[in-house]
Amino acid sequence: MKRENFTLITDFVFQGFSSFHEQQITLFGVFLALYILTLAGNIIIVTIIRIDLHLHTPMYFFLSMLSTSETVYTLVILPRMLSSLVGMSQPMSLAGCATQMFFFVTFGITNCFLLTAMGYDRYVAICNPLRYMVIMNKRLRIQLVLGACSIGLIVAITQVTSVFRLPFCARKVPHFFCDHQPLLRLSCSDTHHIQLLIFTEGAAVVVTPFLLILASYGAIAAAVLQLPSASGRLRAVSTCGSHLTAVTMFYGSLFCMYLRPTNELSVEQGKMGVVFCIFVSPMLNPFIYRLRNKDVKQALKRVFMRNLGKTKKNSVTTVSQ
Repeated sequence: MKRENFTLITDFVFQGFSSFHEQQITLFGVFLALYILTLAGNIIIVTIIRIDLHLHTPMYFFLSMLSTSETVYTLVILPRMLSSLVGMSQPMSLAGCATQMFFFVTFGITNCFLLTAMGYDRYVAICNPLRYMVIMNKRLRIQLVLGACSIGLIVAITQVTSVFRLPFCARKVPHFFCDHQPLLRLSCSDTHHIQLLIFTEGAAVVVTPFLLILASYGAIAAAVLQLPSASGRLRAVSTCGSHLTAVTMFYGSLFCMYLRPTNELSVEQGKMGVVFCIFVSPMLNPFIYRLRNKDVKQALKRVFMRNLGKTKKNSVTTVSQ
């Protein structure tokens, strides 16, 4: 909707979860606990993969990259959101808002393509196991990660420059961070062309990797069905279970949230969907990969036993002295 006689807006005030005023302390406690679990889980995964030589494989390389990306993804949003729940939030400048939106979009899209790279990794491991390490060499792995980051950067630059070229008529944002949909509602000018651009671009960078993952698993299913033994088929499928669960959670929330026209998406639906994206999926992924993966369980056990042995050795040395 086009509006006239607007004043220059230099900052934004975020209303956050103002409709849940009486529950804000409860929400703060819940979100803080989820935030700590998310950080702890992802940091543990990255650390274990780094220090355990048994996990220096292509699959765990991509998992460590995904955990790192998801950690930054949550750090961009959650600290400020938590401060707003206890009344400590301050207005955010246009530059600060653009920066937050830039990193949110960058790492969100990066996660999409990292999950795609992990799907391709599973495809090669199951459909071409004898050449797995040759195909998934270090150079290809780095290229895939850099490609994922580059696409995220390009999409973020496009969306941020499109949104922040607009004039804004109001400074109260009915959200808890700088997302493009609530910001477009505050614009004084017609935003239909920008909404169409963001929707089309977003659909392309979300649907394309999803279709590539489906293609990978279609090929995997065809290869698994040709295996002669049931145990072989079960073992092949079990290696994909964690990734499939992560893909389902991540893309399920994205499809429900962003692949619909803005006018069909209520403000509260938007908040709850984003909470799921930035809380639930990054928090559960480390536990999914740990609980469903024997290699990660064994690596955690080795690190624990190694540290326990060092502690006992230091205690014995101290007593003998």
